[in-house]
Amino acid sequence: MTPAADITEVPVIGRFAPSPTGPLHLGSLVAALGSYVMAHRSGGKWLLRMEDLDAPRVVSGIADDILRTLESLGFRWDGEVVYQSRRTEAYRSAMEQLLGAGLAYSCGCTRSEIARISSAPHGAELVYPGICRNGLPEGKSERAWRVKVYDELIEFNDLFVGHYSQSLSSSCGDFVIQRADGPFAYHLAVVVDDGESGVNQVVRGADLLQSTPRQIYLQKLLGFPVPVYGHLPLVVNPDGTKLSKRENAVSLADRDLAREGWRLLFAALRFLGQSPPPDLNGAPCTEILAWGVEAFDPASVPSTAAPLPLPTGADELPSRR
Repeated sequence: MTPAADITEVPVIGRFAPSPTGPLHLGSLVAALGSYVMAHRSGGKWLLRMEDLDAPRVVSGIADDILRTLESLGFRWDGEVVYQSRRTEAYRSAMEQLLGAGLAYSCGCTRSEIARISSAPHGAELVYPGICRNGLPEGKSERAWRVKVYDELIEFNDLFVGHYSQSLSSSCGDFVIQRADGPFAYHLAVVVDDGESGVNQVVRGADLLQSTPRQIYLQKLLGFPVPVYGHLPLVVNPDGTKLSKRENAVSLADRDLAREGWRLLFAALRFLGQSPPPDLNGAPCTEILAWGVEAFDPASVPSTAAPLPLPTGADELPSRR
C-alpha cells in the first residue's frame, strides 16, 4: 500500500502512552522513539500519558521506572505527565454525553452468552449481536454499557500502513465503553484524553491498528477532531511470536543505560528502517535522538513485524535493511 501523504509542514501534537504493568520493553521503546521523532520533526510537541486505568494490572513503582528510563535515554516530554486513573470524571462526562444522545445503552450479557450466539470463528473477536440494544431483557442486570454502531465503513490513511478500512458492525458490533464494576474502556478513555489534550498525531504499534476505527467512531460521536494515525511494525521474537515484556525489558533496574542507551536507540532506529551514521556510535542519547528528529524518513519504515536484536558489546548492531 502507498503510505499517506507526509505532514511535516503541519506542527503536530504527538504522544506516547505506556501502560505501567511492567517495565518499558523493546517494543514500547520503538513506539516511544517513533512517536517522538514524528512529532518533533515538524516542530511539534510530544506528550506523555500513563494508561493506568486497569488498576489490578498496574505494578507499583513501574510508572516512575518508565519515566526515569525514558529520561535516561534522552527523551523529554512537553507539559505534565497525564495519569488516566485521575481522569475518571472526564470519561464519565463523555459516557453521559453518549447516553443522553441515545448513542449508548446498558447491557446485561455475559461473554459466554455472546459466544453462543456470535458466529465468529474460534479465536476471533466476538461480534456483539445486539441482544440488549432495545432494553435489558427481563431477568438481566447491568454488566456494561455499550455504544451503538451502524453499518458504515470507517476509513483512514495511515502514515505507514496506507489506506485502512473496517466495518464496525461486522467486526465487533456495539462495543463496551464501561464495565458495570467501574472501569472505563480503553477506547473511550484514549479518545477523551487525545481530544482534550489536542493530540492530532498518534504514532503507535501495529497491534492497535484494528482498534483505531472504534476510536475514530467515538471521536466523531463526541465531536473531537480525528488525529492522523501511524502504526509502526511490531517487535517480535525470532520465531515470530509475541514479545515477552519480562525478557525484553528496558529498565534502569536491569540495564546500565548510561553505557548502552545509545545502542538501544541505534537498534530501534535501524528497526524502523533508518541508518544512523557510524560517527554517532557511543554518542549521548540526546544527540542520537536529535539526529533521528532531523533525518527520520517515514517512507523507509518497514511494513512487517520483525525481531529487534538485543544490544551486544559490538560497536555495530545488525541492520534490518
